[in-house]
Amino acid sequence: MKKNIIMKGVINIKRIDKIYTYIEEITMDWEKEEVIKNQGLSAIDVSNSLNILRNNVSMELNTLLRQDKIIKIKGRPVLYIPKSVLEKKFNKKFKEGPFEVDSLRELINIDVENKEEKEIDPFEPIIGCKGSLKNQIEQAKAAVLYPPNGLHTLILGPTGVGKTLFANRMYSYAKFSGKFSEESPFVVFNCADYYNNPQLLISQIFGHVKGSFTGAESDKKGLVEKADGGILFLDEIHRLPPEGQEMIFYFMDTGTFNKLGESERNRKANVLIICATTEDPSSSLLKTFVRRIPIVINIPSLDERPIKERFEIIKTLIANEAHRVNKPIKVTVDVVKALIGSVSFGNIGQLKSNIQLVCANGFLNSIKNKEYVEIDFKTLPKSIKDGMLLIGNKRKELEELLNYIDNTVIIKPEGQELIEEDSYEPPFNLYKIIEDKASILKAEGVDDEYINKFIATDINVHIKCFYDKFKFDTKGREKLSRIVDVDILDLAEEIRSLSEERLKRSFSERFLYALSLHISAFLKRVQENNTLKYDSELIGVQKENAKEYKVALEIAELIQKRYNVDIPNVEVIYITLLLSSIDEVVNATGKVGIIVAAHGSSTASSMVSVATKLLGEGNIIAIDMPLEVSPKEVLDNIIKKVEDIDMGKGVMLLVDMGSLSSFEMEIIKRTGVQIRTIDMVSTPVVLEALRKSNLFDMDLESIYSSLKNFKGYGVYDTEEYSNNEKVIVTICSTGEGTAKKLKEIIDDAIKNITDTEIKTIPVGIKNLKSEIERIKLKHNIIATVGVKDPKINAPFISLESLIDGSGEDKIKDVIKQKHIIVKESDTKVITKDLCEDSLKQFLTYLNPYKITGLILSFCKLIEKEFKKEFTNSMTIKIVLHVACALERVLTQDMLVYRGDRECINKELYSIIKKSSLIFKEGLNLELNDDEVYYICDMFTETGVFQE
Repeated sequence: MKKNIIMKGVINIKRIDKIYTYIEEITMDWEKEEVIKNQGLSAIDVSNSLNILRNNVSMELNTLLRQDKIIKIKGRPVLYIPKSVLEKKFNKKFKEGPFEVDSLRELINIDVENKEEKEIDPFEPIIGCKGSLKNQIEQAKAAVLYPPNGLHTLILGPTGVGKTLFANRMYSYAKFSGKFSEESPFVVFNCADYYNNPQLLISQIFGHVKGSFTGAESDKKGLVEKADGGILFLDEIHRLPPEGQEMIFYFMDTGTFNKLGESERNRKANVLIICATTEDPSSSLLKTFVRRIPIVINIPSLDERPIKERFEIIKTLIANEAHRVNKPIKVTVDVVKALIGSVSFGNIGQLKSNIQLVCANGFLNSIKNKEYVEIDFKTLPKSIKDGMLLIGNKRKELEELLNYIDNTVIIKPEGQELIEEDSYEPPFNLYKIIEDKASILKAEGVDDEYINKFIATDINVHIKCFYDKFKFDTKGREKLSRIVDVDILDLAEEIRSLSEERLKRSFSERFLYALSLHISAFLKRVQENNTLKYDSELIGVQKENAKEYKVALEIAELIQKRYNVDIPNVEVIYITLLLSSIDEVVNATGKVGIIVAAHGSSTASSMVSVATKLLGEGNIIAIDMPLEVSPKEVLDNIIKKVEDIDMGKGVMLLVDMGSLSSFEMEIIKRTGVQIRTIDMVSTPVVLEALRKSNLFDMDLESIYSSLKNFKGYGVYDTEEYSNNEKVIVTICSTGEGTAKKLKEIIDDAIKNITDTEIKTIPVGIKNLKSEIERIKLKHNIIATVGVKDPKINAPFISLESLIDGSGEDKIKDVIKQKHIIVKESDTKVITKDLCEDSLKQFLTYLNPYKITGLILSFCKLIEKEFKKEFTNSMTIKIVLHVACALERVLTQDMLVYRGDRECINKELYSIIKKSSLIFKEGLNLELNDDEVYYICDMFTETGVFQE
């Protein structure tokens, strides 16, 4: 029996309150038998009665469930009933929920308050409890149970792996095992909150007495006192000053302490201390402090966990989002791969933010789909799509992933628990934002396409603002502030804002990192009266980067005012170079692998960290080797990493001791991977190796040869810079014919890229080495192009890369690296030249020189619609096909489409048809439907368009 309730005189009542009141009033009128029979109301019941969209009703019901106001009865359909109604009807007091049950009768027949439940081990539900976290959990349990009062513990691990929640689980386990009572306190304190004020920091932990410092107007309890009988969790313990660490380890030894302002340690407390840090304890904490902590637990990063666990984590995070929207979420295997590869910082925290972003976009795109939310690879943001490329070199992991997922998986609102940081939870409901804004825009008569674009932008703003702020404000700023003064960091952020405003360009955290280090080094040079030398390579920088130089002058003025120092012009020029050369992340696909192996707990990691911050992520990994580890273990570890990182182009091994170079032949023998080794590794060597692998795409031998002669930045090979005339050498079999044609193509490309004169010199394969040496005597070879790599200290660009479209970009990168000003242009002249040459052979009536540019514009329109860039080979294929189609239109000899027209994708057809209007405007020729259908087939068959 259902009764319609009319709520009169209620103005501006909240939707959630309206729904709850309706359910409560309906079910309160039921007799006990009706309650057991009806069980509750469904979302559809409420939607129909109150005329509210079902999705909105479901969302609010889930909110009420989390607030413990209603009980959810699982089944088809899902039913809901207020907890207060059941308690009143059956005279029972239920424990705190939320409650989701299979049957209401089962719940009612149980005396919930007095029911003896079998408690679950707090560590049991965590993903990895029997896998990658098994040893850590055993350590944690041992620390809690050790008599008489447990063992103090240090938890290590990077940001976002869940150190805080792991400590919380230790506290829950202490209560579960009977070691602590239910009333035992768990006190959490982040030492970074007061790191600028050591006095106040110590006062927070131990308390203070009245008058102990300015502002101490009364006695205050400290955290140690509040945690008596329980656990005190000190996060970011490395922020505790030495005197604070001494007070903590004295308290660990004696159980006694004194407040700030007291001289005698006569206060006692029984506290189990758990500390956490992202840093290397041997370099960030006092040795005497670390010695007092018998249990050290390392929480692995997300990348170190097995692929099965990472997949389970992704499923759980998506299940959380599915629970919020009350719909299953369907994802493809490519989406899972991209999500796994997208995490370069922040571990589970960053993964969570990425998943929230793609789920929100998927929810928006599937808002009319009542069954499930669909997330497809092509709808992912570019930053997450790039994750597919970054995981592409981990072949074993990708193969294993296919054991756990078919092409697609549907994830329902359920799953295991995982360890994550609480602070990664945004303070807003994305799905509510989406639905509310969509409803408002729909009511205003706005079309669906505009609504999707508007709200998609809004989603990105909400997610990006929250997570970007978190990411840099904590981990990024924390790391930098250990290297440079906080005041310098503040100035660097001010400079970034100024630079972005003036240059209309976005600068990443890498820019802050590089700029902070540069300012810090400059101020140190001022103190030591040691100025930079004016290098010959800097000639022309001021003129070639006029915009950046103008901004650099403003930056110099800011530094001058802040620190009251004179800024020489050479410093301004270096800032100019910084502004013009800090680029975004470089795609690491298909590069020479680089392994940095060094003794010490973080030596290799530190060098790789600096290199990737300055040059972007690449195909590079670090191996930190404790001195006590045996040579066999070191070799086995290196071999494993070589197999993981090799992409078919070999691996450059950079080591700190010559003895490690003896592994080279053994690694080649056991892996079949080509290895080259350089010893005495340093940060500049790592930077140079990554630069030449990432930016120049040099092969293994070329990188090895260049590193052998590398003397560090600022020390240049006189032969390389003895002549300022820069040339590009084109190499073909004879040096005639094809090589000269190649010279013409490169000349056209250079003219398109820069106004600076750069000569091209064609040579043949015969006597290549001597020819190159002869050219080097008179010229500075900045790159070679053609059929054979001459293996010199300059990038080689293959003929294939010119054809596939990447070669022209590489030439542009080479020219940029030489600090030559480049022109802004979207046109790729090599593609145009190749198209014109091909069309000469196929066209009879149309002029290839006139038609090529028009068809390339047609390609650009389609690229824009697809949001992707075609390869050169695909572009040439499109140009040839469309040119022949246009000539058929001109001669009235059009093709008749023989395929099934119903199978043609309507979206693809619409894009091609719309883009082809450019030919009507430019040539007064119009492609008919049959020709358009054949073009659609070409796009589908080549995989450019995937449904």
